[in-house]
Amino acid sequence: MLTPRPTDPNASAHERLYRSLRQQVMHGELDPGQPLTLRGLGKSYGVSMTPAREAVRRLVAEGALTLSSSGRISTPELTPERIEELAAIRALLEPEMAARALPRAHFALIERLAAINVSNGEAAVKGDAVGYVRTNLEFHRTLYLRAQTPAMLAMCETVWLQLGPTMRAVYARVKRREPPQHHRMILAALKAGDEPGLRLAIRTDVTQGLRHLAG
Repeated sequence: MLTPRPTDPNASAHERLYRSLRQQVMHGELDPGQPLTLRGLGKSYGVSMTPAREAVRRLVAEGALTLSSSGRISTPELTPERIEELAAIRALLEPEMAARALPRAHFALIERLAAINVSNGEAAVKGDAVGYVRTNLEFHRTLYLRAQTPAMLAMCETVWLQLGPTMRAVYARVKRREPPQHHRMILAALKAGDEPGLRLAIRTDVTQGLRHLAG
């Protein structure tokens, strides 16, 4: 007979902080290179140092945060070379996930993607850079979930985490006022069942967008 383990009072606090901070980084709510402290995180989220430390440890392992040899915690600050590397990873993974999702791209999914793209356009018109990044990633993630490739999606989200702060900063600077034109190409390819066209639209969307970041 298994003996129930005592409930860890820090477990839920750690998970709450981890998920919230992870989302903030991915959606670009924090600036590139923004410093963080365990004490500050604990105070902001109303938790002790132990769950704050554990959440940071997990986020560092995922690439969402960086930890220097001196113990300084910050969000990723990417060089152009690093951005190019991450773009290459996206260009490999995302067209493959989209192609695997295509056989399951039913009408309701395409309608959902179109609605997300409208929200993406509204965020662009408002100059809401965080909303723009969030809905842009939601568009891609909603499609890739249909691929049923959790390992690929986990790798892709690790890349998104590293890019989040930089994406927001650059999009805010260029003041984009419309959704990515390649999203329309993605939707058209899904409707037509066109796998080569879908792969090309995804690859172009990813590489052209990140070229602005590296430029």
